[in-house]
Amino acid sequence: MSDKKTTRKNSPPIKVYCLPEEREQIEANAKAAGMSLSTFLLTVGQGYKVTGIVDFEQVRELARINGDLGRLGGLLKLWLTNDVRTAQFGEATIRALLNRIEAKQDEIGEW
Repeated sequence: MSDKKTTRKNSPPIKVYCLPEEREQIEANAKAAGMSLSTFLLTVGQGYKVTGIVDFEQVRELARINGDLGRLGGLLKLWLTNDVRTAQFGEATIRALLNRIEAKQDEIGEW
């Protein structure tokens, strides 16, 4: 009996003939998904849905924006409690800040 384990590297490859434009498109799709060409083709060939890394980047950006909005909310709270650190900010500045927060929330809602 053989103790050698079957691996992908020891298995015969599948060849796919394609035009250079088709290869470029497949490579671009693999890159967009954050996968190597081999992994991408294996995943798609087995019928799995490929999710792009763009989704993860958007989630990271939303988390960053959410943190920014939280910090702005904290500053607003300081201003409303008449904290000494925010005494130099007038009502016009706070209203402008609130308008920017609302605009960012609308922008996030469009995603």
